[in-house]
Amino acid sequence: MSLLNGSKVIIIGDRDGIPGPAIEECAKAAGAEVVFSSTECFV
Repeated sequence: MSLLNGSKVIIIGDRDGIPGPAIEECAKAAGAEVVFSSTECFV
């Protein structure tokens, strides 16, 4: 059983760091349901 199994998550990635789609794939692999995923630029 996974730590995130059955959880709903919101993902905000960073353009210069780890982008949202990469985090999204990891969360899905851990069993989470991705409700929202985005990559933002923080300056």
